[in-house]
Amino acid sequence: MDVKVEDVSGLTKKVTITLPADDVQERMEKAYAKLQKESKMKGFRRGKVPRSVIVKNYQPQVQAEVGEQLVQDTYFDIIEKQEIDPVVHPEIDEPSFNDDGTFTYVARVDVRPEFELGEYKGLEVEEFDTSVDDGAIEFEMKRIQRDMAVLKTVEDREVKMDDVVVVDYQGFHNGHPMKQVKNEDFSVDVGKGQMDPEFEAKLIGMKPGEEAEYQVDFPEKHPNPILAGKNVEFKIKVKDIKERVLAELDDEFAKDVNEQFKTLDDLKTMIKERLEEEKKSAADGQMNDRVMQKLLEKHEFEVPDRLVRFEIEQMIKQTEEQLEKSGMNLEAAGMSREKLEESNRPVAVQRVTGDFILKKIAEVEEIKVNDEDLERTFKRIGDQYSMPVAKVKEFFQHRDDLLPLMNEVLNEKILNFLKEEAIYVKAEEKPAETEALEEETGAEGDQ
Repeated sequence: MDVKVEDVSGLTKKVTITLPADDVQERMEKAYAKLQKESKMKGFRRGKVPRSVIVKNYQPQVQAEVGEQLVQDTYFDIIEKQEIDPVVHPEIDEPSFNDDGTFTYVARVDVRPEFELGEYKGLEVEEFDTSVDDGAIEFEMKRIQRDMAVLKTVEDREVKMDDVVVVDYQGFHNGHPMKQVKNEDFSVDVGKGQMDPEFEAKLIGMKPGEEAEYQVDFPEKHPNPILAGKNVEFKIKVKDIKERVLAELDDEFAKDVNEQFKTLDDLKTMIKERLEEEKKSAADGQMNDRVMQKLLEKHEFEVPDRLVRFEIEQMIKQTEEQLEKSGMNLEAAGMSREKLEESNRPVAVQRVTGDFILKKIAEVEEIKVNDEDLERTFKRIGDQYSMPVAKVKEFFQHRDDLLPLMNEVLNEKILNFLKEEAIYVKAEEKPAETEALEEETGAEGDQ
């Protein structure tokens, strides 16, 4: 066996492997013998087809099958003996059966980047306030009251804020109707932000049966890809106006929300606990992001492009799945794979880089996933989806399903370790007008 290793780049090695003729020809003989025994061709009885006829008719198929098996049986041992540390499955190319009976193939192997681990303990991160005040509880109470309100049709007045308006609408771009921007008997909750602010504002003051037209210039970064960067003319017709009849906030209201509540205070207690849990979860996610950003700031090194490309593909796949739920594809949404690859690359590079940093910290700190971690994770998944733990384990019994979960659990353990070692400082409070502006911007709804 002959093995030649060349450096293509700092992170890619070209490994040329030539297997000896004796081993290769033995495999070929077995493959042809099996075919000769099983084949049945016109003019010959089963098992009596001459070897020369078998070779003439099946040589490409036999070479492809034997070549693939030779690669599978030899690659991993060779890479281990050469002390190469691959991070992803190799690209195998240039397979060839040579005139002297040997077999040669080339493996292009991406290897783990070598870098010095910088500062990772004592990172300074913002600590977020997770307390819930009376105002937040009151706001949530009113939201529940609003959601549970009875809708009553009104006929003798115009649309007001907080009404539910039934409309027909059609969007036009360059004078042509847009198939995906059309609806009949569509309920608009005025003021909730489910539609574009200009759309909802145009409804206020209209009466049943009235029609209106107006234009909207949607920004390039609008969340709805069908509307992004387009000037759209809307034609609207109001068909019905419904107003909310709010229930009194009392003990009876609490019982209507859930029979387990006896008093309004019981409902308030539940709301407070839920809001605190939500704030803690959000704060934890934000702290994870801050820790990763700090690590990325302190580490700069090249990462394998194939891993980056794989991450980009996963992100594009996610986008395609989201569009598919709306009955669209990339083309219908005015997107292209090329543009998505370009826009997603910086984030993909950060994700791959961050994963290498976390794994290096795990090696240094000897952080590993144990059985208790997996059991705890199985239970959490079971609780989340109301499934018995045994059923969850069945889903992850295969290696290909379990490994991504183990990687996720390991990263979670590493981040928890880093957060325990971090130095916390209070987050800067934003001026009231800044928060209001952010809320207004974030409320812009999808059409």
